Amino acid sequence: MTLTLTIAALFPLMAIAPAAKSGTRVKEIASIEGVRDNQLLGYGLVVGLNGTGDKRQTFFSAQSLANMLDRMGVQVAPSAMQVRNMAAVMLTANLPPYAQPGTRIDVQVSAIGDSSNLQGGTLILTPLKAANGEVFAVAQGAVVTGGFVAGKSGNSTTVNHPTAGRIPNGAIVERTPPSGIKPGDRIHLQLRMADFTTSARLASVVNQRFGDGTARCESAGMVSVGIPPDWTQKPVEFVAEIEGLTLEADRPARIIINERTGTITAGSGIRIRPAAILHGNLSIAVETTLDVSQPAPLAAGQTVTKPSVTVAAKEEPAKSIQLKQGATVEDLVRALTAVGSTPRDIIAILQNLKAAGALDAEIEVL
Repeated sequence: MTLTLTIAALFPLMAIAPAAKSGTRVKEIASIEGVRDNQLLGYGLVVGLNGTGDKRQTFFSAQSLANMLDRMGVQVAPSAMQVRNMAAVMLTANLPPYAQPGTRIDVQVSAIGDSSNLQGGTLILTPLKAANGEVFAVAQGAVVTGGFVAGKSGNSTTVNHPTAGRIPNGAIVERTPPSGIKPGDRIHLQLRMADFTTSARLASVVNQRFGDGTARCESAGMVSVGIPPDWTQKPVEFVAEIEGLTLEADRPARIIINERTGTITAGSGIRIRPAAILHGNLSIAVETTLDVSQPAPLAAGQTVTKPSVTVAAKEEPAKSIQLKQGATVEDLVRALTAVGSTPRDIIAILQNLKAAGALDAEIEVL
């Protein structure tokens, strides 16, 4: 398909009433420094499998089982036991901030040996440690897998990943993670997406609420806020008050392109400057056929083949698209889609508009 795109002042601008602006809460665009999840890791054993556990080649499973039995007063050599009903697994979990002892969290279970299925297994009591080596939770319970294996040998089918599962509420928190908020200290608001304009607006909103000098911008991604004297003994309420404030977050114009899937994501209001693009779709087909030459019956000669090459070129007629002055990327995509353009055609046009300086937006290709 050949597209001729012309963007010019063809029609006078129509007066459109701006949509009512709704502010974004601070808690949606920023978080408190130090108030975050902590990742936990553990090594454990899943027992009760129906012959789908680790094989003898996975020697660390037998060693782990022998060590566990030894702590229970049973001494068995690792080489003298079968581990087909047991599998060695790694556990991962996220410890939320301010989790109190007794709180339950979910645990992800993944086989690390040659076990083929964790369905029906039960995790034995396993400590979960943070990066500093301290135990913050212990996990135990039945493993729920999102898949299964049916059949035997070559006549079998597998759905999803039966070697990975989870234990809902399978871990109990034993220690409270450290908190980032302390009475009398300054707190730091971390923007989830660094932006100088948003950082300045956030500091301004906080100062309007609690007085000048309360907040100052440290960088595009950090705003430092001092706790006023009236709120020194109420840091939680102070943070809650800040999180409830609203502001207009600013973001750079950006177009996300995934060429593998042909997906285009663009924010609204991205303008296109006057430009003209000729996007051609020329298809060339090269076809080779073999002609057979065979001698007459009882005649001297041999049957031979002669290649015949045919080259055909096809170019579709141009289609003109006209957009108003001040057209947006949304208008462009709708117009191109209406004339039958494919996502890859649109991706190529957007990239060329950016290269020509007619598109004031960042293009990120995934």
